[in-house]
Amino acid sequence: MNKKSHPHTDPNTWLDQHGDALYRFALVRVRDSAVAEDLVQDTLLAALRAHERFAGQSSELTWLIAILKNKIVDHYRRHVREAPLPESEDPDGLIDALFKKSNDHWLTVPAAWQDPDTSLENSQFWQAFTDCLQGLPARQAQAFTLTELDGLGTDELCKVLGVTSSNVWVLLHRARLRLRECLEHGWFGNEARDR
Repeated sequence: MNKKSHPHTDPNTWLDQHGDALYRFALVRVRDSAVAEDLVQDTLLAALRAHERFAGQSSELTWLIAILKNKIVDHYRRHVREAPLPESEDPDGLIDALFKKSNDHWLTVPAAWQDPDTSLENSQFWQAFTDCLQGLPARQAQAFTLTELDGLGTDELCKVLGVTSSNVWVLLHRARLRLRECLEHGWFGNEARDR
């Protein structure tokens, strides 16, 4: 049986056509431009090696992003083996400061947010979201992006990050709290004045 690649696939055009999208996809997830570039390069090399097996059942970009997702997961697995988990990702107790000590309720009521559909369509919102995501501690950002953006389940996330399910839920909870606070101050709090 003769293995032929999809006739519309030309590896010589991948970088020009899909390089920027692949880079942005990787950068949001790893938060390091050099690592994102390396992951895109590894993705293109892996795709070139598997070029003959591409059947064209999806778009080239979808196929390349699927390869990139696997490269990102592999990156985190290597990173977990190489880097120890810090003792505390919230050394100043910033998360605890948001709660009342007696009953664990919010210290301040969340600000009234505008229509979410309008904000999500706004590219400036995504820039603010990306800035907030980059402000998270690395482990929290990894847990959040792998869960919310890449759709990894708890079990797979535990394996990738090398932590227990309890730790995953703590990382996700803290990430969501920090993102909420950042977006309230950096985006939703200024929305009435700036927009």
